[in-house]
Amino acid sequence: MTADPTSTAPTNASGRPVRLGLRENWLQFTLLVIVNICVGGLVGLERTTVPLIGSETFGLTSDLAVFSFIIAFGLTKALTNLAAGALTARFRRKQLLVTGWLIGIPVPFALAYAPSWGWIVAANVLLGLNQGLTWSMTVNMKIDLVGPSRRGLATGLNEAAGYTAVGVTALLTGYLATAYGLRPVPELIGVVFVAAGLALSLVVRDTAAHVALELAHHPKPLPTDEDTGLKATFTRTSWRNRSLRGASQAGLVNNLNDGLTWGVFPLLFTDHGLGLAAVGLIKGLYPILWGLGQIPTGHLADRIGRKPLIVYGMLVQAAGFVIALALLDRPLLAGILSAVALGLGTAMVYPALIASVSDHAHPAWRVGALGTYRFWRDIGYAVGALVAGILADWLGLDATVIAAAALTAASGLLAARWISAPPSGRTG
Repeated sequence: MTADPTSTAPTNASGRPVRLGLRENWLQFTLLVIVNICVGGLVGLERTTVPLIGSETFGLTSDLAVFSFIIAFGLTKALTNLAAGALTARFRRKQLLVTGWLIGIPVPFALAYAPSWGWIVAANVLLGLNQGLTWSMTVNMKIDLVGPSRRGLATGLNEAAGYTAVGVTALLTGYLATAYGLRPVPELIGVVFVAAGLALSLVVRDTAAHVALELAHHPKPLPTDEDTGLKATFTRTSWRNRSLRGASQAGLVNNLNDGLTWGVFPLLFTDHGLGLAAVGLIKGLYPILWGLGQIPTGHLADRIGRKPLIVYGMLVQAAGFVIALALLDRPLLAGILSAVALGLGTAMVYPALIASVSDHAHPAWRVGALGTYRFWRDIGYAVGALVAGILADWLGLDATVIAAAALTAASGLLAARWISAPPSGRTG
């Protein structure tokens, strides 16, 4: 194991020596955690109410039409994740973080007062841009701060903050919708998230000096013939590197699951007699467990390795879909147990995948590799919604859930075959 460098360090904007580590950068790390709570809270506005707004408020009868907002969100976020890697070569991470929040300002108002479904879809384009920039920058900045030996814990804390906020907001909007209707009250709490996220992003410091320090002390110099451009990094991460390929496909299928449950579960469980509060509980429990569970699983990924958590996490998710259908005659129990399995399985997978990509990428092209991985991961939202819409319209919601279980299990087996241990010195 190679120790994190803590001496002969460059200085930051305030003239203080830069050091890598969670303890050494706890204040900036904490600010970024709070920022990502706001990031997750904003997207959490949609988890319970928006599919029902499509079917009940705007009278959409096609499941594919209802899920179109998720397709718009997923495609935009995926492309923004990919662009974020290239943009960091021209702009500082903090600049991109602040830009993401400025783009997100109209989102809660559009969701609350949209006069037609097209406005909801357009709001999700803005939300995808917001999430792609803000979430990408918070995770990259945390990885920059802590150095190689704490990547799993850093990504676990980042994703825990974001997805716990997603779950709590989904739960809250379900209860607000029960009391005040589907709109506008549940959506307007997003104004608080945007205001707080933007204010804190203006305060947090950039991490360029931390990246420079890690590059200077990296145990493996960058080969002189290794192309660090976006095109080369994209192909390396998507296919040429076996481990990065395994992580990318697992990320895609993981978020395919999330996109599918985002659209399907509110409709499935309301069709079986559950009310908005119960659906909100199911939709909130899943990301809350997903979020909180990443704190221990991120730490565990640093201790036992990434691969076991990725493989078994995908299989646990597959079991969650099976549970949802097997117990559907008792819909509340089915929803809760399925949410538990999906949440815990995703908690196992999420920080381990990000840490695995970081392990197999040189710091010189790591942001591009993470952007490519996050492109494939978040395009899973769009693929999941598209597949769910087509299958649900053609074969019904039950068949859609069965297909998700099969795809998830197959992805876990591919991860077991493709992902290997990281190069020596990349992780603690």
